[in-house]
Amino acid sequence: MTDNATFFAPELHIPNGTTSIDFYLKFGATENFCFRNDDGSIHVAELVFNGAIFHVHETMRDALEPNSAKGVTAVIGLFVPNVEEVMQKAILAGAVEINPTTDHEYGYRQGMFKDPFGHYWQIQKKI
Repeated sequence: MTDNATFFAPELHIPNGTTSIDFYLKFGATENFCFRNDDGSIHVAELVFNGAIFHVHETMRDALEPNSAKGVTAVIGLFVPNVEEVMQKAILAGAVEINPTTDHEYGYRQGMFKDPFGHYWQIQKKI
């Protein structure tokens, strides 16, 4: 990524006191950095999945994470070359399939899963 590029870097909130984000690493993300609180819990981590940067952050101020909000707070759309491969990797890492991979009439191949922290991911590619 160049300094002149514009891109989204979603921040996914996780419950306070979370000490492991191994799901994301098993899913295939790499960790750029992880800052921890004095008790060892995660304050913020920057992760990259095939060049797509995202952050996980302990819940602060008025921010909600899906489990305490009792529902979906956002859907993360991730475009990838192979939807089935990414869906399978997520499920093997501990995600729950919400929608199986399907071709849609609007020209997208999509599948959806929920990660262990309650975040919904829509894995997709234009067909």
